[in-house]
Amino acid sequence: MSTETHQAANFLRTIVQEDLKSGKHETIVTRFPPEPNGYLHIGHAKSICLNFGLAKEFGGRCHLRFDDTNPVKEETEYIESIKESVRWLGFSWGSHLYYASEYFEQLYQWAEYLVQQGKAYVDDLAADEIRTHRGTLTEPGKESPYRGRSADENLDLFRRMRAGEFPDGAKVLRAKIDMASPNMNLRDPVMYRIIHAPHPHVGDAWRIYPMYDYAHGQSDAIEGVTHSICTLEFEDHKPLYEWFLDNLPVPQRPRQYEFARLNLTYAVMSKRKLLQLVKDGDVSGWDDPRMPTIMGIRRRGYTPEAVRSFCDTIGVGRSDSWIDMSILEESVRQDLNERAPRVMAVLRPLRLVIENYPEVESEELSIPYHPQKPELGARLVPFCRELFIERDDFMEEPPKGFKRLSPGEEIRLRGAYILRCVGVEKDADGTVTTVRCTYDPETRSGLPGSERKVKGVIHWVSARHSVAAEVRLYDRLFTDPNPAGDDWKEHLNPASVEVLHDCRLEPSLAAAQAEDRFQFERQGYFCVDLKDSRPGAPVFNRTATLRDSWTKK
Repeated sequence: MSTETHQAANFLRTIVQEDLKSGKHETIVTRFPPEPNGYLHIGHAKSICLNFGLAKEFGGRCHLRFDDTNPVKEETEYIESIKESVRWLGFSWGSHLYYASEYFEQLYQWAEYLVQQGKAYVDDLAADEIRTHRGTLTEPGKESPYRGRSADENLDLFRRMRAGEFPDGAKVLRAKIDMASPNMNLRDPVMYRIIHAPHPHVGDAWRIYPMYDYAHGQSDAIEGVTHSICTLEFEDHKPLYEWFLDNLPVPQRPRQYEFARLNLTYAVMSKRKLLQLVKDGDVSGWDDPRMPTIMGIRRRGYTPEAVRSFCDTIGVGRSDSWIDMSILEESVRQDLNERAPRVMAVLRPLRLVIENYPEVESEELSIPYHPQKPELGARLVPFCRELFIERDDFMEEPPKGFKRLSPGEEIRLRGAYILRCVGVEKDADGTVTTVRCTYDPETRSGLPGSERKVKGVIHWVSARHSVAAEVRLYDRLFTDPNPAGDDWKEHLNPASVEVLHDCRLEPSLAAAQAEDRFQFERQGYFCVDLKDSRPGAPVFNRTATLRDSWTKK
């Protein structure tokens, strides 16, 4: 699916269509405005696809703007990862890369304007006192004793705040709105706080920083954004968004629209919780393949096409709902089923010896990469006397209905010959170490007379020619579909990753590059790890099983 994929019908598309048709806007301008305080997750992917997709569909533009108003939590690493995530999804902001910090001077001047108009004041209350004064949903707030300061006094204090005269937390600038408002966001919200910390984008230029609620709408106005699209949790902030626009001489008035955020089962979508997983060592980093971050699912082997298809499938609505993880997983299965070459990999090797095959000989078998896509071509797979098969594909005393290899029974090796098991070798503990077989040389796949049917087909690799590799079997990070509450980490899945160190792969995989994706026959979809794989020491991550293994859990 290309980046030009048509967005599924939704109420936002209808709004944009009507605004363009009526002449309200000649062109639309959207924006994706992440805070650079962590990596983006799959919920952000929905917003990215929506904002960039609408702009592209209707011939407008979408800005990438970093709402970087809190230097304590923001890092250059996060900024770069966000850029890479947007690019990986297939979208481009062109020349429209912006930072709220680039507007700090204008935002400050507008804040002074509100002070001069008597609509903002400097407050000396501590943060916990401000929270107490705000009241509750059923009780009005209490006005600060500093609310009555004159405009001149407030202006002097605000300028001294900017100059760095006061320590962190000593004072804040608040909008003077209505402490009795039923909307808590209008109860004199904080506009500026003192933070003596360097900023990752503008360095040491500032000692005061605007709050997100103040900077966001004005940044939209400065950039000429027409449709400020955000998730439903900002619906209660909309009156404040509009209050600032009503009371400031902004050059253009954007309009805010809300849509339902993505809630995904078996995952957490809070940056705070994701950061805790990283800091506590529960995962290897923000890009751990078990994380729901865009960089995590990329490393796991997801394709941008699969993610865009998923976002299009779930649509855009106004009601919060939960999307089952299986829908995301199925999106990558459908995508990789079409594009991933089929190869053979033995994850838990068991030695197999073909007694009637010459010891020193070998042959190359041509096996297609995809049974339904001849355009993907074929590769030559070496075949010889000693092979590796999957340990689970042999049972000495099989149950009824077992369709793999067992003593006295026949199976076909994928793309090769029919074998019959004639014996086994065991170690001192009674564990089978070698399966001994004979082969029928007249049953090579693709040759006349090779059509004889047997009960099963298994995959294999040549013991002499195969490539050793590490394979990581990833599963869902949580066992509970909604890991919430104070004990949310108790639902971490102890089996979310299994690392196999002695896997054997067919030699065609020796040249696989980072992010190359394959279907390991009968195993699932796998990807060459983006970080840990090295020439001669490949590491493969399982992207998804061949079918949903959680259906009956």
